[in-house]
Amino acid sequence: MPTTTSPRRNRALAAVLGAGLVAATGLTAATAADARPRPSIRAEAWGTAPDGSPVQRYTLVNGDMTVRVLTYGGIVQSLEVPDADGHRDNVVLGFDDLEGYVANNNPGPYFGALIGRYGNRIAGGRFTLDGVEHQLPLNNGPNSLHGGTDSFDRRVWKATPVKGSREVSLRLELVSPDGDQGYPGRLTTEVTYTLARHRRLAVHYEATTDAPTVVNLTNHTYWNLSGEGSSTIEDHELQIDASRYTPVDATLIPTGELAPVAGTPMDFRHPTPVGERLREPFQQIVYGQGYDHNWVLDRRSDDDLEEAARVHDPDSGRTLEISTTEPGLQFYSGNFLDGTLVGTGGKVYRQGDGMALETQHFPDSPNQPGFPSTVLRPGQTYDTTTVFTLSD
Repeated sequence: MPTTTSPRRNRALAAVLGAGLVAATGLTAATAADARPRPSIRAEAWGTAPDGSPVQRYTLVNGDMTVRVLTYGGIVQSLEVPDADGHRDNVVLGFDDLEGYVANNNPGPYFGALIGRYGNRIAGGRFTLDGVEHQLPLNNGPNSLHGGTDSFDRRVWKATPVKGSREVSLRLELVSPDGDQGYPGRLTTEVTYTLARHRRLAVHYEATTDAPTVVNLTNHTYWNLSGEGSSTIEDHELQIDASRYTPVDATLIPTGELAPVAGTPMDFRHPTPVGERLREPFQQIVYGQGYDHNWVLDRRSDDDLEEAARVHDPDSGRTLEISTTEPGLQFYSGNFLDGTLVGTGGKVYRQGDGMALETQHFPDSPNQPGFPSTVLRPGQTYDTTTVFTLSD
């Protein structure tokens, strides 16, 4: 699985051994890192899904980063990292029990969930593949959103923990039968969360089919680098490596145009506070009641893992870097959080209390011949990777 690295201050010697012991023993930074506690993964029972399936929560720990993942929906339920002063916070939004996800996540915010078969919107819930029209559930006005009413975020995935000396992984598997939510083909999906050193969480997606179909998998984690439930993300400084985006109509379906971001509130090529232009009377922001758009990433290759976006929170000092093999990034500024949902920290989530950054192919691609194809055929393997790196 491809990964990326970026320069980091090496705290291992000072934190684990101390400068004096390094001088006395001649241990290097590499051997000091090896002396740290090994990564761990453990499972606990976390309730029962509506279909009677038992749900587990897996806790992955590597260094000073802890991630909790549910087998229900493959949901990233929490992610804890220190800030610049060493204070640990959960920096993703979610619920503190299974009932919260079952009752409120779909329809709802999709906190932390694996999205499939098709992330984002498909116009009219219809697409034609090889001359055959397929009808999907309409669960977002006149359109189909995030795979339908009973989509991957509501399924219990088969989990396999994988433990190494430097990283720890959770492999999740799901089989979606032919005709599931209107999609053709029996789709076998495998998603692996890997918590590596240096606060890197990699998400690797694979899928195969026995008949032609369309696939667009992603993860719908909401981030607040100040800590979930603490404040809005309007002061977070966002940079997206994209000079174009896909404008939408009033129902948030792309028009097919790849429009330049230059001179518009959609320009995040340089670090910009999320809230700086959020209230401008720009038609695209009016349509989305904020940001809810796909950016066309400025990629140098079709397959390599490349940096797509960075978020910095001046308050906590935390920075999130996102690298991906995908061509697009959906930035959603939490516009429809309305104060009715209570999060893991016991506080209500209001508009702008979290931001989703979904690496993906473009919305409505099956109906947009000018967009990169999302068609998967027998004998092919859908294979994408996204890496989230946190630092302070």
